[in-house]
Amino acid sequence: MFCRQCGAQLSDQERFCHRCGLEQTQPPVQRVGYSDRIQDPAFARYLKNTNRWAAIFASILAVAAFVGFTIYGESGGEMENPEAMYIGLGIGGMFLLIALMTVISRKRSKTWDGTVVNKTIEHKQRRKDYGDHDYYWVKYIEYAVEIQPDQGKLYRISAEDDDTQYNYYRIGDRVRHHGSLNSLEKYDKTGDRIIFCNACASLNDIRDDVCFRCKCPLLK
Repeated sequence: MFCRQCGAQLSDQERFCHRCGLEQTQPPVQRVGYSDRIQDPAFARYLKNTNRWAAIFASILAVAAFVGFTIYGESGGEMENPEAMYIGLGIGGMFLLIALMTVISRKRSKTWDGTVVNKTIEHKQRRKDYGDHDYYWVKYIEYAVEIQPDQGKLYRISAEDDDTQYNYYRIGDRVRHHGSLNSLEKYDKTGDRIIFCNACASLNDIRDDVCFRCKCPLLK
């Protein structure tokens, strides 16, 4: 493209002219509608790999817990085997159960449409303990977006000390929650400069076609 003021040749990515400095304002690109790229096989591969790595990680933790408590029981500490071994087995089983429940929950998650009905900013604090009955208070800001599904209970997303999602959504926006991925897609992305990956939630430039991190298609 060319600068509207001095005629210098510019790349499509340049917002300001390198010769005269004029900002190159352009009409917003019309991006309206839910993307059919959600059917791309890359999302199915991502979910399969995510579930597999969750199972592997949980298995490693389970084995580490069992071996660690077994060794502790053999060392003659406060607990002896088989008591220590059973405790390690129980903790390991808990890790495996958590991973299984996560996978099941992801598979049961449904796709639904809704509307952004409210946005809130709250100043909060939490107690941080650091031993010997000592503690201090940590202050933070919670940014939240509330979405009312067409059918169902209010859905809320929030972030601490990060207003990116808060600014990304506007009250009245129509959104779609994609089951399994547990992510949201805006219906009207006109004028947006950023977009969240619906697989790994990474923040991307709206001009990109695939996520820079997981390489899944961006739904735009």
